[in-house]
Amino acid sequence: MKKLIICIAMATTVGYNSQEIKELPGDISLPSSKDELQKIASYDKSNYKYSVEDYWSKPKQSGFKFSPDGKYFSYREKDEKGKNHLYVKNTSNNEVKRILEEKEELIRGYAWVNNKRLIYIQDQGGNENYQLFAIDLTGENNKALTPFDNVRVEILRVLKEQPDYVIIMMNKDNPQIFEPYKLNIKTGELVKLFENKDISAPIMGYEFDKDGNLRAYTQQQNGTEYSLYYRTNDKSPFNKVVTTTWKDSFSILEFDYQSSNPDYAYVASNLNSDKSEIILFDLKNNKEIKKIYNDPTYDVSDASFSRKRNYELDYISFTGEKPEIIAVSPEFKKIYSKLEKQFNGYFFTPVNKTDKEDKYLIYVGSDKLYGKYYLYDITADKVSLLMDLMPNLKEQDMAEMRPVTFKSRDGLTLHGYITIPKEISKNNKVPLIVNPHGGPYGPRDKWHFNPETQLFASRGYATLQINYRGSGGYGKDFLLAGSKQIGRNMLNDLEDGVAYAKSLDFIDENKIAIYGGSYGGLATLGSLVKTPDLYTCGVDYVGVSNLFTFFNSFPPYWKPYMGQFKEQWYDFDSEEDQKIMKKVSPALNIDKIKKPLFVIQGANDPRVNINESDQIVKNLRNKGYEVPYMVKYNEGHGFGHEDNRIELYKTMMGFFAKYLK
Repeated sequence: MKKLIICIAMATTVGYNSQEIKELPGDISLPSSKDELQKIASYDKSNYKYSVEDYWSKPKQSGFKFSPDGKYFSYREKDEKGKNHLYVKNTSNNEVKRILEEKEELIRGYAWVNNKRLIYIQDQGGNENYQLFAIDLTGENNKALTPFDNVRVEILRVLKEQPDYVIIMMNKDNPQIFEPYKLNIKTGELVKLFENKDISAPIMGYEFDKDGNLRAYTQQQNGTEYSLYYRTNDKSPFNKVVTTTWKDSFSILEFDYQSSNPDYAYVASNLNSDKSEIILFDLKNNKEIKKIYNDPTYDVSDASFSRKRNYELDYISFTGEKPEIIAVSPEFKKIYSKLEKQFNGYFFTPVNKTDKEDKYLIYVGSDKLYGKYYLYDITADKVSLLMDLMPNLKEQDMAEMRPVTFKSRDGLTLHGYITIPKEISKNNKVPLIVNPHGGPYGPRDKWHFNPETQLFASRGYATLQINYRGSGGYGKDFLLAGSKQIGRNMLNDLEDGVAYAKSLDFIDENKIAIYGGSYGGLATLGSLVKTPDLYTCGVDYVGVSNLFTFFNSFPPYWKPYMGQFKEQWYDFDSEEDQKIMKKVSPALNIDKIKKPLFVIQGANDPRVNINESDQIVKNLRNKGYEVPYMVKYNEGHGFGHEDNRIELYKTMMGFFAKYLK
């Protein structure tokens, strides 16, 4: 059963339509002027080999996908204004046609549904109420499929055997709960497949098979428990199979169509283990058939299947110290062996394939390689380069992202990464930027090409990213160790990481900054409160500042998770927890902040309301502090527009140069 790990991790591709928003959100007197922000940016004066634009401009082409039959190849291409339009290329004659123009709203994502029609999603002003659209490969018949105000749509399943249909869920009839619909992508016809009636015990997830039959659903009970209900066929009743709390996981990955038993399914579960593992499970009899794969250190919860071979399990993937792929089927083992020889030393993964599975799109990358896409033609047994995403960023110039492991002060093993500028030495110590990830519960930092840490390294800053307690991927006990530790042991983990970094003997102990987005912004503010002498300065990007106002601003579809929230974050109805909340809410402890702070906010953020940034800026300015404040009124929870993102990092680089150089 799939449950929400309540987090505020950042979404970085959002859009805005000025026609839809009549009043600007927040206190419009607070944001710094353009001239003030440009003055800060001007402190980053050196003549560097690579500019901010080199790291943060979007690739010229991206979003590559095959049509299901492989006759067409689609991609996004950026114009001189930074807009990413959608193109389709005929692979037989190489004819290219732009089928969709990106205007004010960013295209959040797109996919082929059948050989003639594609779907794409957009929101308004970064509000994350995603709407679904469809368009022909010719660019004709562009249709809004879910034109409903204040409704969020999520795609549950593309029905390959019914090529004009997809299954979606949306909160159209009640903003707090989602119901499944079968949607005709040609006509827009919607058929509700199941009613989610009980708001006190809502259904939180649905499992459909390849033929579009609802086989299982997960129902919340008592606010913190989840029961998986399963039926053997569409004429049978749903029976309860497994009940867990939010602390456990049990989710169906795919039904086992190769088995003679129709009730078998591959699941990811940690019910009988600390780490999530892949299991073949009998849903009818609530019985584990066999363990497929587990890892002693990391959660394993992703698997890929071959539709061509009746959904045979091809491979298992998970994030360890670096990304890992475990080949399972004989057919994929051959493919993996070929690619492993071709891309030795790099991370590679299939990202797309044709229905015949005769052509694979392979992404190849590393900590120093932004990314390349290759075509693997299985029939010809040939691998060919399609696109080097950022050829201007030379691998030999990029910084190493080194995995690190250390112990916290209370004995917990912590993992993370440090990105190291090339010029470091014992005689040339460099400033450190501590960069806590968002979430906090569930997400984690990973080994990959990170344009942010590479930009920092190019300016001579090392970056430390710590997967503090509560981060995902390290098992149930590690996740739960973060419960009710916001502003407490979670920050201790960051401080212990700084102590570890100092032991590496190339960090300038007098020049340590902290910067984070989303929960990382709260961690930044909290660190400036808790350890005001440890950090030189801080940058808060769409971060929470006051747990009381944050809790009161949740979007309606988070409301059913309040029981879990009270156990995992803090219980705002408990007097004891309220005392902690006051202590760890930075906006309520302004007197303890004494280091320079730069605040950044998307005005239309549905997760962290602009009031969170407004109040920290206003409270500090009332105390006489100068606080630069960047607000973008066409953004939400993270900046998706290229020009905004580049301006953000130019200003941030100036801010760091002012206080760390």
